Amino acid sequence: MTKIAIVYFSGYGHTAKQADAVKEGAARVNSATVTAIQIPENGEIAADVWDTLAEADAIIYGSPTYMGGPAWQFKKFADESSKPWFSSVWKDKIAGGFTNSATVNGDKGATINYFFTLSQQHGQIWVGTGLMPANQKQHGPDDVNWTGGFAGALAISPSDVGPEEGPRSGDLETARLYGERIAQYAVKTKQALAA
Repeated sequence: MTKIAIVYFSGYGHTAKQADAVKEGAARVNSATVTAIQIPENGEIAADVWDTLAEADAIIYGSPTYMGGPAWQFKKFADESSKPWFSSVWKDKIAGGFTNSATVNGDKGATINYFFTLSQQHGQIWVGTGLMPANQKQHGPDDVNWTGGFAGALAISPSDVGPEEGPRSGDLETARLYGERIAQYAVKTKQALAA
């Protein structure tokens, strides 16, 4: 089986909902198993999480975008990943990322770039969404990739809605399709390397 790990922080539940959609999409792929790891409020992850990530074939990063970047809890995790970095434990693993914020832009791209840079520090192989944007007059929040994310999955949860209302259906389907794409690529890569 190809192992997919999703490691993320969620402050209010919106990014957790997005992570669930990524997990759901990845789980659609035959030969893939998916483990979601939510970073707790104190930023302290359990010791066995590092083993799970070491065994994964793909690691997908997620965090809300706060003040133009990922939450401090995610940054703490990233800083602590220097130990697997030192031994190149994550080298050649597939990588991707997703984020959520209250506004259409919200500098979400900076968070995706943070995930990308982290993945490249570890020598990972980044996979983008591969999705065309829903960028015509008739499109809106219920359409796939309405936010126009190519490097990673982006979501919008207006500041006055709880996780029961946001992210909206188009962003969640985008997350599912993205999770599925990463899992498909990870499965194909593992099979090719085993051949």
